[in-house]
Amino acid sequence: MWGTALARIMARPWARRMAAIGLVALAIILFLFNLRRSGERAGRAAERLDMLERNDAIQRQMLDAAAQRPRDRDALLERLRGGEF
Repeated sequence: MWGTALARIMARPWARRMAAIGLVALAIILFLFNLRRSGERAGRAAERLDMLERNDAIQRQMLDAAAQRPRDRDALLERLRGGEF
């Protein structure tokens, strides 16, 4: 019953044209949604990369500071007396 009704409707040229336009519109909408999702993914990846770079810079500063610290109490006293701190 539904099949014959659909076949009669789709037999008309304007119905086929409307179905084709509907399919094209659906394809365009799905394409735009996919672009949006890809943009969100790219944004999250860029944010993750920025965070990673910032954390690496902080860790590098900490390592540089640790490399320049006095080795023992005597070296600390020498630096304090010499005014290097």
